[in-house]
Amino acid sequence: MSKLKNLEEKIFDLDRLKSGINVWRSQRKKIVFTNGCFDIIHLGHIDYLAKAADLGDKLIIGLNSDKSTRSIKGPSRPITDERSRSLVLASFSFVDAVVFFDDETPLELIKIVMPDVLVKGADYTIDQIVGSDTVIQNGGSVQTLDYIPGYSTTLIEQKIKALN
Repeated sequence: MSKLKNLEEKIFDLDRLKSGINVWRSQRKKIVFTNGCFDIIHLGHIDYLAKAADLGDKLIIGLNSDKSTRSIKGPSRPITDERSRSLVLASFSFVDAVVFFDDETPLELIKIVMPDVLVKGADYTIDQIVGSDTVIQNGGSVQTLDYIPGYSTTLIEQKIKALN
């Protein structure tokens, strides 16, 4: 099997994700979930995702589709298409599954995954995190992680625009 095919195996549709979660749960794996657009991958993303992965055994990333990213970030985003973004995320050894969602929030996906740990950046308070109440009510926890200052897709986009 080619290396690219191996990466594509980490990109799940909902049915295959449900099956994978059932297997992981039967193996008593602690499932961590986070989500985002992950438009232009940078050190801040890598640090955040590695820290999220450290909170459990399996890291699932809910990836905003191109449609979802556009509705949240505006017509000029995403800069990188969803296939590219998903393959870059899948290339990280600490990522176990990437799954797209079209909605503005990942609430329905969180209800399906029902992670043991729901993770978002520390720019959110737990009560602001979509799905936190659902995860907590089902015995899970919600964690916030600090970002590395100075690393964001918006800052990269501003630097690129300033060069023109």
